[in-house]
Amino acid sequence: MSRPTTPGLIAARRLALSGLVAVALLVPTPAPGAPEGQLTWAVHVSVAPTWFDPAETPGILTPFMILYALHDGLVKPMPGNAMAPSLAESWSASRDGLVYEFVLRKGPRFHNGEPVTAEDVKFSFERYRGAAAATFKAKVARVEVVDPQRVRFVLTQPWPDFMTFYATPATGAAWIVPKKYLMAVGDEGFKKAPIGAGPYRFMSFRPGVELVLEAFESYWRTTPSVKTLVFRVIPDESTRLAALTRGEVDIAYSITGALAEELTRTPGLSLQPTHFTFTTWLVFTEMWDPKSPWHDRRVRLAVNLAIDRQGINQAAYLGRSKLALSFIPQAMEYFWAPPLYPFDPKRAQQLLAEAGYASGFEAGELFGDTVYGVAIGEPVVNNLQAVGIRLKLRPLERAAFFSQYGEKKLHGVLLSGSGAPGNAATRLEAYAVAGGRYVYGSYPEVDGLFGEQANEINTRVRAQVLTKMQQIIHERAAFAPIIEPAFLNGVGPRVAVHGLGAIANHAYSAPYEDLRVKAK
Repeated sequence: MSRPTTPGLIAARRLALSGLVAVALLVPTPAPGAPEGQLTWAVHVSVAPTWFDPAETPGILTPFMILYALHDGLVKPMPGNAMAPSLAESWSASRDGLVYEFVLRKGPRFHNGEPVTAEDVKFSFERYRGAAAATFKAKVARVEVVDPQRVRFVLTQPWPDFMTFYATPATGAAWIVPKKYLMAVGDEGFKKAPIGAGPYRFMSFRPGVELVLEAFESYWRTTPSVKTLVFRVIPDESTRLAALTRGEVDIAYSITGALAEELTRTPGLSLQPTHFTFTTWLVFTEMWDPKSPWHDRRVRLAVNLAIDRQGINQAAYLGRSKLALSFIPQAMEYFWAPPLYPFDPKRAQQLLAEAGYASGFEAGELFGDTVYGVAIGEPVVNNLQAVGIRLKLRPLERAAFFSQYGEKKLHGVLLSGSGAPGNAATRLEAYAVAGGRYVYGSYPEVDGLFGEQANEINTRVRAQVLTKMQQIIHERAAFAPIIEPAFLNGVGPRVAVHGLGAIANHAYSAPYEDLRVKAK
């Protein structure tokens, strides 16, 4: 996104975009036929019921694999538009930056036939408890229902990043659920039988096995082409590839290393990488304890020098990833580029000796998820072992890992990662500023600077403040950035349109209503 200069200019640019989209929607198109066929994914993670509810979106991209099918947002990224009008046909911001008003599109309905209204928008926002919920609570004074098709957000003070936090997958706050239905069934009932306004409706779910969705033919944007979507949970990578090779699934997510090379050599299959604002890094949860080895900057710096980033990139991702410079992705707005840490195990050992750990030390456990905890975690453990830092790898199922991470229940070293869009401020808020969902400790000066930049309208001044925050974090070696992984996927011969890479900075197939299977 281009950097805005004033809230009024933001509104003007985005209203112009929404107007162009609205005009495009008025152009007559051939009536689509009835949905036919089935597409099946081999999913690399266990699908979690918490991902059926936008209110619990944890500040990572994975839940949007499901949200783009079951639900819809007021505004969301779509092909060619990072903030495409969806359930809202337009929005505007007041000149003083204190009021944002959304006009809802006429026609969208939930899967139970109820219309999407401004009351649902207000309800969805007020029950939101996912990533940045505390930030929204502090900065949004109230949400007003003007009429059934119009809703108004009144801020406590100008907030340049309101749309970045609200209308991108940095959070799930703009994704709308049906108030009447949810109040009738409750939060747990909703997870068992979710109803949304997306292109596909819930059919069945077998935990740890598969999720089945069916086309919602009344979806406002277009009738989906494919009748049934199946998300089959296959945690083992070689089993995912075998299922794709045998034609049991059509798309297999996350194929790495030697298996990715095998995929490229298999007739009928294609390797389709996606690239997005995804970074992996190590978090030292005990660095705030003066008695911990991690409290010493030299130890944290030694970790950064011990990691062979290019080796990990080549072995796991066929060299298609970027080497991480920071926990903030290089493509994000307001990113400051520190120098890349060299691979220097000899210097790492010298730093450990200077810190009093010439023979190394027992460092406990390295927690990560079952996907990146293996592809990245294993070589990191080996790299650190080589310089004397002894860690045991503890991979957890992805939803469980981020749940315990957010609740600060994991201790030791964490292999963190996020593919959520946004900008440097959204990433700092979640991982480096007091009160953030994944923050174990923070620097008071960083906290103060975050508050300073949050209300700064002048983009040049704001960029300077955000740069200073990133410089402080880098100088203190607070994190150990690793790589910005490419997401390598396999696609089978039945797929006509796979949707991988159709939406910028989105890892998964989307929009689902645009996918196609080949005619028999």
